[in-house]
Amino acid sequence: MIKFEYNIGDKEKNYRMAGGAVLLAISIFTAKIILLVLGLVLVATGYSGWCPVYSGFHKNTRDTGGSDATAG
Repeated sequence: MIKFEYNIGDKEKNYRMAGGAVLLAISIFTAKIILLVLGLVLVATGYSGWCPVYSGFHKNTRDTGGSDATAG
C-alpha cells in the first residue's frame, strides 16, 4: 500500500521544480502534450515533497536528520 509521507529531499525538490518549469515552457512553444504532462507531474511532486513512485519502491531522498555524522 502506498502511504503519503514526504520522501523527496530539498535539493531534489529544487531540481524537479526547475526541470518541470522548463518542460512547461517548452511545451507552450512546441505544443507537445507529453511535455506538458511531464512538466506538471514534476512541478506537483516537487511542490508537495511526495513522489508516489518513490513510495512504491520505498525510496527516500529526504534527509531525516538521523545520520551518523559526529560534530567535532
